[in-house]
Amino acid sequence: MQDEIPWRKSLLARIRRERPVLLAAILSALAALAAGMNKWIVLVLLLVMIFTALFNEAPVLTAEPLEPVEAEPEAPASRLPDVSATLAGLDIPVMVLSDDASVLFQNRAAEKAFGEVALGAHISARLRSPGVLDMVRETIATNAPNQIEHAERLPSERVYIVRSAPVEFRDDGQRERFFILSFRDISEVRRIDRMRSDFVANASHELRTPLASLRGFIETIQGPAKNDQKAQAQFLNIMLDQTTRMSRLVDDLLSLSRLELKSHLAPDEKVDLVPLLGHVRDSLVPLARDVGVDINLHLPDGKVEVLGDRDELVQVFENLMENACKYGQEGKVVDVRLKNGSGEPVEVSIIDKGPGIPAEHVPRLTERFYRVSIEDSRSKKGTGLGLAIVKHILTRHRARLIVKSEVGKGTDFTVRF
Repeated sequence: MQDEIPWRKSLLARIRRERPVLLAAILSALAALAAGMNKWIVLVLLLVMIFTALFNEAPVLTAEPLEPVEAEPEAPASRLPDVSATLAGLDIPVMVLSDDASVLFQNRAAEKAFGEVALGAHISARLRSPGVLDMVRETIATNAPNQIEHAERLPSERVYIVRSAPVEFRDDGQRERFFILSFRDISEVRRIDRMRSDFVANASHELRTPLASLRGFIETIQGPAKNDQKAQAQFLNIMLDQTTRMSRLVDDLLSLSRLELKSHLAPDEKVDLVPLLGHVRDSLVPLARDVGVDINLHLPDGKVEVLGDRDELVQVFENLMENACKYGQEGKVVDVRLKNGSGEPVEVSIIDKGPGIPAEHVPRLTERFYRVSIEDSRSKKGTGLGLAIVKHILTRHRARLIVKSEVGKGTDFTVRF
């Protein structure tokens, strides 16, 4: 019995000394639970961390009485360095808030997702979402966990499940409260769901007409035109055009889907726009010659480099130059200008002298399947997806598409990096 009392005093002294580490272990476990980790795994890890903190050195059992080591009570701010050492390694954004919703700590993932916020500042200095702020206020007022779905629009669309949960710590009869704010990224799940529904709706709408045409021609060939070789040859040519149109449409839809999956990943390779624009112009010379249009390049001397994906930028400028040739062929000339002024953003302008676009259509040009003139677009074998693809590529490149047009004078499509 005399051996047991000193051992118990030694253990109590060790618990007092390791209080910050134990608090960090508890906060880490709660953050892991908020992130959706299996509760049994979290429990095992928590026990291991507590055991390591308390028994990393074997307790000494002795008959001599030991004086307990008294630790001074610490303020929450002094415990946070120990908390941060544990939470900093998590790959989900996590913030620790005080009773008045001030930020006491944010890990590296939170800094990367939302930017750095000064410690001690109110959470509203970084997050302006009314839904998130109301949830934090409710959690502080009721001391009950809450969660909502929150979307960030810039620099790219991200969707999070945001969860706020209280954490209490008692020390010598004093209660200290913290609040864990965690963000679970579900952007890919939402994007895939939206892509699936959009694909079904758009594909069914656009494929209905060519499929109906194919069915009608097949029935005609099998029936009234069964022995008419001349009619059959004419119908087969039309059927080939319709199947080619469907193939282009499917290719564009797949390209758009791939771009949406990686729209939040900005490219980091340097691309020289001078030779790239020259390559695009050369590849479109046969098309321009067929429609009677000259493509003139106006390029500066030397390199003009931007961060981008070369293949995707080729696709952007091919699309814009091809549209300028097809829809602005009345002007006979397409000018491509590359601007790289000192201290100014890099700009590429594709200017035609065609009929122009009425002002009411300009804001909707990059919508899927939107056409200024349906008949004109289909006669020029357009799918209605070209500018939507351009918009998604430029969004990934953190660039803008600026459209200026005047009826009767032409159109200017400018890509600003």
